[in-house]
Amino acid sequence: MCGIVGYIGTQAATDILLAGLEKLEYRGYDSAGIATIWEGEVNCVRAKGKLLNLRSKLEQIETPSQIGIGHTRWATHGKPEEYNAHPHMDTAKRLAVVQNGIIENYRELREELKGKGHQFLSETDTEVIPHLIAEFLKNLPPSSPFLEAIRQAVNHLHGAFAIAVISADYPDELIVVRQQAPLVIGFGQGEFFCASDTLAIASYTRAVLPLENGEIARLTPLGVEIYNFAGDRLKKQPRLLNYNPGMVEKQGFKHFMLKEIHEQPGVVRASLEAYFNPAESSESPINLGLPADLYNDLEQIQIVACGTSWHAALIGKYLIEQLAGISTQVHYASEYRYAPSPVTANTLIIGVTQSGETADTLAALAMEKERRQGKEPKYQARLLGITNRPESSLGHLVPHIISTLAGIEIGVAATKTFTAQLMAFYALALDLAARRQTVSKDRLEKIINGLWQIPKEIEATLETQECLTEQLAHEFAETQDFIFIGRGINFPIALEGALKLKEISYIHAEGYPAGEMKHGPIALLDAKVPVVAIAIPGSVYEKVISNAQEAKARDSRLIGVTPVNDGEAAEIFNDLLPISHVEELLSPLLTVVPLQLFAYHIAARRGLDVDQPRNLAKSVTVE
Repeated sequence: MCGIVGYIGTQAATDILLAGLEKLEYRGYDSAGIATIWEGEVNCVRAKGKLLNLRSKLEQIETPSQIGIGHTRWATHGKPEEYNAHPHMDTAKRLAVVQNGIIENYRELREELKGKGHQFLSETDTEVIPHLIAEFLKNLPPSSPFLEAIRQAVNHLHGAFAIAVISADYPDELIVVRQQAPLVIGFGQGEFFCASDTLAIASYTRAVLPLENGEIARLTPLGVEIYNFAGDRLKKQPRLLNYNPGMVEKQGFKHFMLKEIHEQPGVVRASLEAYFNPAESSESPINLGLPADLYNDLEQIQIVACGTSWHAALIGKYLIEQLAGISTQVHYASEYRYAPSPVTANTLIIGVTQSGETADTLAALAMEKERRQGKEPKYQARLLGITNRPESSLGHLVPHIISTLAGIEIGVAATKTFTAQLMAFYALALDLAARRQTVSKDRLEKIINGLWQIPKEIEATLETQECLTEQLAHEFAETQDFIFIGRGINFPIALEGALKLKEISYIHAEGYPAGEMKHGPIALLDAKVPVVAIAIPGSVYEKVISNAQEAKARDSRLIGVTPVNDGEAAEIFNDLLPISHVEELLSPLLTVVPLQLFAYHIAARRGLDVDQPRNLAKSVTVE
């Protein structure tokens, strides 16, 4: 996810662009850049890494330009290098473009434009846009407006995108486009703004106009004109922002839940930077800040959790057992406190709770602490908490905490905190595996390298799935039942996908291990009960495909969450929610994303309160 900001008016653009980018930097910090127009030229400055690097470059350049665009990036197409940073320019260096989203047909456009003499300098999909606009400008009469070339160009783009464009040949125009990616215009006194969310411009104006899909806006010092992709002028009215925290914190998204789904790449990145930062001379490449004696002679792990945290714990169990070779059990905290496992030696007890205040989880841990008190050393309590709020009651109850790094989550249905918990379990399992030497160093390194690629893969999934899931959701707004199936490490994702749908859309949904379908649930299937199957190439892929066949034979509509879009998968599934190719062990971090979006869009389509679903609370502090 990336950030866009633009300005045209009476002030120096650079300072306003930098201030806006600071507000948007959570959306990406692989690189940043701005482009302004001064003395008949486009001045483009870009820098790899955080915004600080761009600011340092700009301090050495004085540009009093009053028009400009800026961008902060998380890499999707192309490595996070300066040459891939936005803005991108055409061959003649006469126009500059910033973009959020993915241009799906960029390869075909790139080859076509190369054949016409255009020179490409980056690996990104965005770079085709300035070249395409330049090509249309070349073929239009000189009297034709800049807007017309952009209008023709965007009609040739396939995908989800938000774009801002400036040109040295049209120094008094800033053109912005929205197609399935957020973009808002701000109205000032003789000055106008654009941004990918209102947070970037809220300091300068209260009058805003969010663009709709398929709209183009022309910003000049005299005003704003809005058109559709057909070129028809539209009548639109700005609205006033109210400055209650809820509006500002949504940062341009309709709901907190959607915002938090889109924040997941940043959650993974923050987790990687925090956990995968080993101390010198460490026997493990993971640094969780846990004492070595917590792991000594460890024979068994017991995990207590509720709801989404319980699903994260199931994936944790899979990782710990398969990587570290330690027997692990996962319990509903509400059940465990009344029917605990026998007291066993050398056992680590882990409580997982986003808020750190979940009553059943705290009670289960307190009970375990009490019943092990006074036992001989090998039976004494080893307690560990995984929470998003280390200052919470959990932090006071247990001596050791893995702090998840999701930031505040306002939507009641957990999304980014689930991903944060998964990252904690990946780190814990890999730390145990490294210390116990249950996997080779090469295997350990391969898994860690794969995890570092996950943020951009989630971002790519978000960009492609937003439109797909929204369109598909329209067809299921009246559906009454859903079945989700998965196997192995993705069985808990089937449970989580079903839970998200239940929580916010109030549609009955159940998750099952795919192999259990024929042992009862298959009796539910008919043309009115769609089945969502998570099918990832690996140890159980063919099994899931076979189970999906069984559902299709009962007339169920099949939706596949899979990176495979041809062959048997394409024949079996009625609808595909494609994700990137990734190792099966890492796949839950990706497979959950389209299911979150799917649940969100169905609930939004049904007109429900997505962020505050009925009968639910964010933190369950009573039994």
